[in-house]
Formats: sequence, C-alpha cells, structure tokens
Amino acid sequence: QVQLVESGGGLVQSGGSLRLSCAASGSTFSSYTIGWLRQAPGKEREFVARISRYGGSTDYADSVKGRFTISRDNGQNTVWLQMSSLKPEDTAVYYCGAARVPSSNPKLYIYWGQGTQVTVSS
Repeated sequence: QVQLVESGGGLVQSGGSLRLSCAASGSTFSSYTIGWLRQAPGKEREFVARISRYGGSTDYADSVKGRFTISRDNGQNTVWLQMSSLKPEDTAVYYCGAARVPSSNPKLYIYWGQGTQVTVSS
C-alpha cells in the first residue's frame, strides 16, 4: 500500500506555470508507475502524464505534450509535474495515482492522493 499527497496547485494566469508535487509514504515508488490525472467539473477523470518505476520512460496526453514534464525521485518518494504554458482548459483537480502497470487508463491506478486544485484564468 502507498499513501499519496499532492501539493502545489493554485491560481495562475493563462500562459503561466505551476509545479505540482506528489509525496508518497507507506511504500516505495519503485514498486509503481506513477501518473498524474485530472478531473474538471462535470467531466470524467482523465490521464495527463505517467512515469515508469525508475523514471526511464514517460508518457503524456496529447493535450499537454510539450507543455508538461513529469519527473520522479525514488529516494525522496516524490513525483513532480511541471506545467508550463497553461491554458484555461487545464483547469481541474489534479491527482497523482499509483499503478502496477504502465497505463493511461484511470481504472488501473489503485492508489490515489486527495487532489490539488489548479485554476487557470483567461
């Protein structure tokens, strides 16, 4: 089991940047693929980015590719999501999740943080 806690969300203008953090406890990150997923009001939770167990491979949703960067430090049990060139459509609650296999399917993420709000104003 692993517990995940997100932080770093906030209010930013369009074109700005934010860096989200996901801190883990109760287990080690090396056991899991870690993903960032988001949920806008009235919409389903959607995949944003993922990083492999040791950080050697990353993947991104097409909507954020080139703007967001995911990274991890297993020694700190922490994953980050650097978000740049933010758009109003990026507004959502952002969650980090842990999965035993690499996947873009939210259903395969078995552990979740509480989420952190990201709001991008026009």
